[in-house]
Amino acid sequence: MKTSKWFSVALAALVGLGGMTMKAHAQSKDGTLRMIVTDLEGLEQIQREFGAFRDLFAEKLGMEVEFYPVPNRTAGVEAVRSKKADIILTGPAEYVVFREMTKARPVAGFSRPDYFCSLVTLADSGINSVEDLKGKKVAIGSVGSTSKHLAPSQIIADGGLNPMKDVELVHTSIDLGWEALKRGDVAAWGMTTDKFEKMRGKDKELPPGAFKVIARGPDLPNDVLLVANHVPSELDAKIRKVLVENSDELVDAVLQGEDNKKYAGMRFLTGVKDSDYNYVRSMYKTIGQKRFSTFPGE
Repeated sequence: MKTSKWFSVALAALVGLGGMTMKAHAQSKDGTLRMIVTDLEGLEQIQREFGAFRDLFAEKLGMEVEFYPVPNRTAGVEAVRSKKADIILTGPAEYVVFREMTKARPVAGFSRPDYFCSLVTLADSGINSVEDLKGKKVAIGSVGSTSKHLAPSQIIADGGLNPMKDVELVHTSIDLGWEALKRGDVAAWGMTTDKFEKMRGKDKELPPGAFKVIARGPDLPNDVLLVANHVPSELDAKIRKVLVENSDELVDAVLQGEDNKKYAGMRFLTGVKDSDYNYVRSMYKTIGQKRFSTFPGE
């Protein structure tokens, strides 16, 4: 099998042959790494959140890196399978499908402190456990979200109820779910703890003591940077080395994005492995999806 020009240039960049250093905005496609960010829509939003990180990452890596926007997660999988995209930054739920369908390799986790989900009720509701939710409505987030759908569903299952049969799940936004809980339209609200603390802190109608957490899940697996299977495996170690040696600078670059404030206090976890995401695979099974070949809701 002959080595393609892309592979030759990429390998040359990895070992530093000829002092090759490519600018992040070079026009040539040879040696370019095309990067997908799955939970953001449109090039403008991706640039706003991760542009500073991409530029610094490309500089330290010594290769050109450009964003490859996709309209949805399924399109992202197809882009990787057709070798149109080479590196992927994605969430835990998405990782499971990318791994199953593309064999992309996990290279580094983007840790999120206090990244776990809670089930919240009104303190005077008389609901004190997951079992008390049987036959009641529970507000959760968008279909397919790790923290807003899969995690609260798993907490319900871990608490002894079947989330698909024993409760009525109501998919809604963070703000609408919060208001529904306050009005008593739903018995509980499932959300990441940071979102709960934010909503509770800014609420002007009820004090913090008006709410209580009846169940908490474990810390969720981290967002993860993947390398596509068609990319030379030598890139994995190169990326890990760049992230470790330039950690403070690269973390600061990530935090330039407003939505990326969720990563405050993060570190790059270069020991990430596939088995770290088995808990997410359990979540898929909990919502009735036995295979990991499609994204819920797509």
